[in-house]
Amino acid sequence: MEMIQVQSNAISAVGYEASTQKLKIKFHQGHSYDFCHVPLSVYQSFIKAPSKGAFYDSHIKDRYQC
Repeated sequence: MEMIQVQSNAISAVGYEASTQKLKIKFHQGHSYDFCHVPLSVYQSFIKAPSKGAFYDSHIKDRYQC
């Protein structure tokens, strides 16, 4: 999965695999987490969000467990 760098105080990079709907998020602290069954529309909104951390907290965190 290709990871892309993002501008965020909390998140350093994200990756998305459309065929499996898997999202990977890497945090500046060094941890990375996988999320499953994430719709493409959620990923696209996440990438466009002005605050990646706020979007993560509101729309991804504690959802889409693998």
